[in-house]
Amino acid sequence: MMDTPQPAAGSANAARRLPSDQFGPLMKLATYASVTVATVLIVTKAVAWVLTDSVSMLSTLIDSLLDVGASLVNLIAVRHALEPADREHRFGHGKAEALAGLTQAAFIAGSAMFLVVQAGERLVNPRYLVNTEIGYWVMVLAIVLTVALVVFQRHVVRKTGSIAITADSAHYQMDVLVNASVIVSLLLASEFGLIWADPVFAIAIAAYILWGAWRIGEASMNMLMDRELPDADRQRIRDIALSHPAVVGVHDLRTRSSGNQVFIQMHLEMNGDITLNDAHVISDQVEASVIRAFPSAQVLIHEDPEGINEQRAVFR
Repeated sequence: MMDTPQPAAGSANAARRLPSDQFGPLMKLATYASVTVATVLIVTKAVAWVLTDSVSMLSTLIDSLLDVGASLVNLIAVRHALEPADREHRFGHGKAEALAGLTQAAFIAGSAMFLVVQAGERLVNPRYLVNTEIGYWVMVLAIVLTVALVVFQRHVVRKTGSIAITADSAHYQMDVLVNASVIVSLLLASEFGLIWADPVFAIAIAAYILWGAWRIGEASMNMLMDRELPDADRQRIRDIALSHPAVVGVHDLRTRSSGNQVFIQMHLEMNGDITLNDAHVISDQVEASVIRAFPSAQVLIHEDPEGINEQRAVFR
């Protein structure tokens, strides 16, 4: 469950996704849900931390504080990313999602470093925990709410391929393990007298959070740097184009993603004796086939006569 989900812009599930003009309401609802859940958890965890004096509880409170900040950034970014293309942004505003992902990665990494400092101090000056029953109940509530949110977010990601919702879902998925580990640390510290377990678990949680921040940041940078779609998706595009009986070859295939949209460019090789009108019709048919497989794609095709001698890209 805890694997960081990858942006689904060109995945094999693309055909099951909603058309791009239907993304908005579902994505906005996901951002509202995450902000609401994070706010509820902040209040309950703050009370539990004050009553238990657990550094592990503090760790999950800090995580929830960062969650609500990141989710608010997400809310703003998603609203901006969903704006249609305009005169200044002909390719749309989709990369606002990747910027939100980088912001979340920075939020998460910062909270992890703060947690390491707090846990280090508690290792040097250990203290016994009190009112651990309250901590148990709060963590159970947190797990239930977080699991429900993650299930809904995964549904949204499957339908939209949103990298911002993907990033948001990733750190809420980590929260499930974080909250479960806090229950274990409270149990070890209160029932077995292992007071070192509380800060040690907090440090382990911090390391896990840092790993998640790296994964989120990497996915966001790939989008900002116009990384190609996965090889399997690129091969699928080639296969679709070559399945048309009038297409002899495909070259200079270039792909990238921006938010929920995929941009695909390629050159189609056809019989040089056909008319320009016929070439246009063939290109339109190939374009329609590609869009059926990648519903959020914008496809640009250049028609080439077969066998023409021209300079081509050195990469496939």
